[in-house]
Amino acid sequence: MRWFYIALIVVFVAATVVFAAQNTQTVTVTFLQSAVSTPLALLVFVVYLLGAATGGSLYALLRRSVQGSRRAA
Repeated sequence: MRWFYIALIVVFVAATVVFAAQNTQTVTVTFLQSAVSTPLALLVFVVYLLGAATGGSLYALLRRSVQGSRRAA
């Protein structure tokens, strides 16, 4: 099973490298009258990291909430 996970990671990394190599064009993101121009691959990476951080935080918050309600009951 370990080899399956290693192969899955290798495929994911290869797909990420191909995506980054093919998406080097610059995109402009505007938010609240601030504009940032950055390569598309970098933008996707940053958004992925922000999503992972907020998703992990939400999961931890919900887990603590459920555990706290179980202790109170």
